[in-house]
Amino acid sequence: MKKAVILVGGKQYLVEEKETLRVDLLPAGTKELETDALLVIDGDDVKVGTPTVAGVKVSAKVKTELVKGDKIRVIRYHSKKRVHKETGHRQKYSEIEITKIG
Repeated sequence: MKKAVILVGGKQYLVEEKETLRVDLLPAGTKELETDALLVIDGDDVKVGTPTVAGVKVSAKVKTELVKGDKIRVIRYHSKKRVHKETGHRQKYSEIEITKIG
């Protein structure tokens, strides 16, 4: 099975064909994604790009445009100072499926 390292949204992912993964939120209306491969593994054959492997593209389709991650609570508290502040964060992702490597 072929594997590749791709760069999406400033982060690198090791992917295989038919794999589904969450990446940082893509621009609205994106249906397909095509990116260059930084590294390709095909059995014992490993090709390392400088910075990308020539002639190898990785295609993916967007399964779900918006997926929300878990909510994270952030608390700032100073004892004896009457300082207490609570905020939250919920990361947004896009879910993609790798369709083709090569």
